[in-house]
Amino acid sequence: MSLKKYHIIGFIFTIILGSLLHFTYEFFNKNIVIGYFSAVNESTWEHLKLLITPVVIFAIIEYFIYGKDLNNFIIVKALSILLGMITIIVVFYTYTGILGENYLPLDIGTFILGVFITYYFSYKMLQTELFYSEKSSYIGFFIIFLILFFMIYFTVNPPRINLFLDPNTNTYGI
Repeated sequence: MSLKKYHIIGFIFTIILGSLLHFTYEFFNKNIVIGYFSAVNESTWEHLKLLITPVVIFAIIEYFIYGKDLNNFIIVKALSILLGMITIIVVFYTYTGILGENYLPLDIGTFILGVFITYYFSYKMLQTELFYSEKSSYIGFFIIFLILFFMIYFTVNPPRINLFLDPNTNTYGI
């Protein structure tokens, strides 16, 4: 299968699983372990998990299928996740700043755009040797580790800033 097809499948996988992860915490009776990897409230930060979790899962699958043969695979996946997260944050706060409130169709579009940017960047960069160095895999692992660490840590210990504020309940975290 071609790199392009893997990225299209990853895009679809992330949209579907990410959408389901919006509801899994409640579905599993607010299980804390489930909450580490799915949205526990309506904050922007918690919605980033809808991108992070499926992309990491799919990247692990990709790694064993073809990624171990690409020198820049791990660093590109790490940077792709960061780029998707940044896209969601910037687009969400830009459109809500302009319109004064958020709208579900635009929120969904923002998520889809973030996922698209994640996989598009990955697809383009994996066709090159960009970002490769002898240490790039270690740096990529470290970035992914930090993303996952903070995804879990901030679920129960969120900073008191708007990124972590649930606008429906005016609370933070669980």
